[in-house]
This record gives sequence, structure tokens and C-alpha cells, in this order.
Amino acid sequence: MKIGIVGVGTMGRVHADAYRRIGAELVGAYDPNPEKLAEFVSRFTVDPFRSYDELLLRVDLVDVTAPTFAHEELTVRALEAGKDVILEKPLALDAASGRRILEAARKSGRRLFVAMVVRFFPQYRRAAELAKSGQLGRVGVVRLKRVLFPPGPGWYRDPEKSGGMPVDLMIHDLDYVRWLLGDPVRVFARRSPPVEGEVLEHVQAVLGYADGRMAIVEGGWAYPAGYFRTALDLAGDRGLVEWSSDQSPPLGTLFPADEPAPEVGLPMAGLEEDPYELELRHALEALGRGKPFDVTPEDALAALELALAVRASADSGRVVEVA
Repeated sequence: MKIGIVGVGTMGRVHADAYRRIGAELVGAYDPNPEKLAEFVSRFTVDPFRSYDELLLRVDLVDVTAPTFAHEELTVRALEAGKDVILEKPLALDAASGRRILEAARKSGRRLFVAMVVRFFPQYRRAAELAKSGQLGRVGVVRLKRVLFPPGPGWYRDPEKSGGMPVDLMIHDLDYVRWLLGDPVRVFARRSPPVEGEVLEHVQAVLGYADGRMAIVEGGWAYPAGYFRTALDLAGDRGLVEWSSDQSPPLGTLFPADEPAPEVGLPMAGLEEDPYELELRHALEALGRGKPFDVTPEDALAALELALAVRASADSGRVVEVA
């Protein structure tokens, strides 16, 4: 399966590194910036495609790691050219664009995998397994955190091109909440006051469910350079699982003293596996064997719609009904 990458920025390099480690056939790349493209093809020893049309002629699988505002055009063109597509999250800038991408996949008969990588982090995956297995009992509260420094100059800082922090960053944890609990019925979010001329943004969102369960998701582009912290906390009526990027053990757990504690730890070897490698290996194996993806295009669209609801609530200061 010959793979071509379109977009050779940070995520293009991350995906190329992962392909190299798993032995996939990455044959070339395209980017409209010739200097960035030259640096990329030299680093990864692949062919530079002079145009996107040339890439489409020479590959079987297109990996779209271009900026979010280009996702619809690039993905639809690849699908219409009869190519399967791996698309870096988020699916699109808005729900209508996302639905057009899904419709193009349906009409073309080709397959689309949207790279929601948090599902492939060993800690998050193991915590989800504990919750889904029933070992935690009924999970009633989920708390998730993802905070880091603001993005550097460029398209990320323009919400019209990136979707802003809720769509670009919080979408990871919103997708994870859906994976665990399904779709909420309402969202209420608050944003820290904006600083004029800055991209600083910090949002707290509460997701409410019809049966009383809730999720609290925190996301921020408001921390000092180099700072990146994530955390999870899943509370059930029989146990708790928690993890923070500041701690050394893979997962911290708490179960009632009168009940036997289940096997909860991840092997240390699992923590050494790169989640992008796990994600792309899964996508390639699913494509090669005709098996379902762990993340469906519909999942990616629902996560985008939830991120947009969080953004709308933060903008308005009001509850947004989502179901």
C-alpha cells in the first residue's frame, strides 16, 4: 500500500516517523511550501510530488496532515480519485463541511479514518477498558484535562482556520467522553477572559447526560512555554481510575477495601509504545484486512459537533442543548 502525505508540518513529520517505525511504504509527500517539502523529503528519503494531482496518481492511500481549513478539499479530492484516506483530526472546521466529507466517502466507496489519537494512548485505552468492563461499576463522573502553551505564529492562532482551542485541542477529550459515556444532552462552558492581542484561552466545560451522569472537561492554550499536562479521572460506584502526566505509575486506582481489586496496571512496555504508531498501525491493518476502524467517521463528526457546542456555549455563556 503506497502512502503519500499531504502537509509536511508537525503532524506530517509525526506520521512519517510512525510509518518509518512500522515499516509502511511511505513513497512521497506534497506541500505547497517548497522549502518545507524539500526538508521533509530529505529527512525521510521519499519523493517530492510537484502537485497534489501527482500525489493522487502515484499512491494508494492519502494521509492528510494539512491545516484544518484545507481538510475538506483535500479529503474529498482524494476520495473522488478512488483513494482511501487517513485524516488528522479534527474532521473539519464545521459540521456542514464534515458531513460533506462523510458523504464523499459514502459515494466513493473508499474508506476514511480520522486520527483521534487519544484513544490509542495506553493509559486512556486501559482506563476505558476498565470502565467498559464494569469493573468500576456505573461510571457517573468523568474528569479530563489537557492544558498547554499557546501555539506559535501561524494558522493555529486564527479560529477561522483552526476552529480555535475547543475544536483543535479539547476535541481529543470530548471524543474520549463520547467513547465512554455516549452523547450528552447539554453542554455548559465558561472561558477565561480574553487578552487583547493574545491567543490565550482556557475553557471549562460541563457535559450533562439525561440519566444524571456528567463529564467535566478542561482545556487550555494559556500556560508557559514547554508546559503540557493531561489527566483523567473516571469515578464509578465501585471504583475509581485516575492518571496524570505528572505521575510516574501508569494508572492510579482506588477500590473499596472489602472488594478484591481487579488487575488495573498497564505493563511498562505499553507506555513505551508511541500512540501515533499504534494508531496508524491499526488504520493500516484495518484497511488491509477489511476490518472496522476503532474510530468511525461518524465518531469524528459527533466529536466535532460536540466541540462546536462547547465553543458556542463559551461564546454565549449559556447552556447549549446537543441532543
